[in-house]
Amino acid sequence: MFTLANVLKITTFAVLNFEPFRLNKRRPEGIPPGGVIFKIEIMYAIVEIAGQQFRVEKDNKLFVHQLEASEGDSVDFEKVLLVDNDGQVTVGTPVISGAKVTARVLGHQKGNKVLVFKKKRRKTYQKMNGHRQALTQIQIENIVG
Repeated sequence: MFTLANVLKITTFAVLNFEPFRLNKRRPEGIPPGGVIFKIEIMYAIVEIAGQQFRVEKDNKLFVHQLEASEGDSVDFEKVLLVDNDGQVTVGTPVISGAKVTARVLGHQKGNKVLVFKKKRRKTYQKMNGHRQALTQIQIENIVG
């Protein structure tokens, strides 16, 4: 028997006897009808973008270090380190050949200001620097792997 607590613990999506019932993969609401087994299938990848590693899913929006692409352009990332497709995990050594992640550039902006304050006591030495990182917002369109 399915209870709401058990449905919340399940992390992959497959339907045996389909009845008109839709389960939101992020916020499961309600109890599924009898005879239906629900697993929420989330395909994700770990990809290296501009020197940092990100866990990405389709339609994710994230901020990365500034990319050399204009707003609205499509960008491909070839350094895919791991792909999980319905429980089938593929790990690269160090990258997966033939796998890529496609994203669309939504815009460029600056991050929050970071203040760097240096001081040496009793030497009348103080120095303050500020920095704002240039960021690019992207949306993941497709994961091939």
